[in-house]
Amino acid sequence: MLDTNLFVRGLVLGFAIAAPVGPIGVLCIRRTLAEGRLAGLVAGLGAASADAIYGFITAFGLTYISSLLLSHQAGIRLVGGLFLLYLGAKTVLAPVAEQPPAVIALVPAPRGLMANYASTFAVTLTNPATLLSYAAVFAGLGVGSASGSYGSAVLLASGVFVGSALWWLTLSSVVGLLHRRVTPAGLRWVNRVSGLVILGFGVAALASLLAWRAG
Repeated sequence: MLDTNLFVRGLVLGFAIAAPVGPIGVLCIRRTLAEGRLAGLVAGLGAASADAIYGFITAFGLTYISSLLLSHQAGIRLVGGLFLLYLGAKTVLAPVAEQPPAVIALVPAPRGLMANYASTFAVTLTNPATLLSYAAVFAGLGVGSASGSYGSAVLLASGVFVGSALWWLTLSSVVGLLHRRVTPAGLRWVNRVSGLVILGFGVAALASLLAWRAG
């Protein structure tokens, strides 16, 4: 019999692990300001999907997959750092329409939404620290492979996804209140500041890789 408390635990953990503002948070905020709440939420759902995958791997005790990811973390960190540099540069150089964001598009094009989802999914999935975070927290709470079944792992991972998605819904909804007030000039500064912050995260990721290799 499945323990429904696992879903609640996963929900709380997903929300808590997603909440600290990192590169995904910056991307979500910037896309909400530039394109509206839906674009920001979809970007967050990309991260939530990757969180759920890592949560499932940890909960079901898929040691082969987790060991494979961790054994190749140097390459994964390199790809993740370079991808952050690409996203940062792209954000800094993003063109801004001369009309207010509120009238650019009430509903972003599906292709744009898919790009928002895919980019945050890729950034989160190429961060092995996410896997380590869930492994550490699950072990501390006595959940994970000890939950003992495929169904329990799915339940826990589903909770992680819902919790993470709730955070991104909250963030995009709050930031979305400012969407209609952002002028084109203001959006240029949002792009520049957001892009520089994301570039900083990319540089930090590559620096941590060098430090990890040196150690």
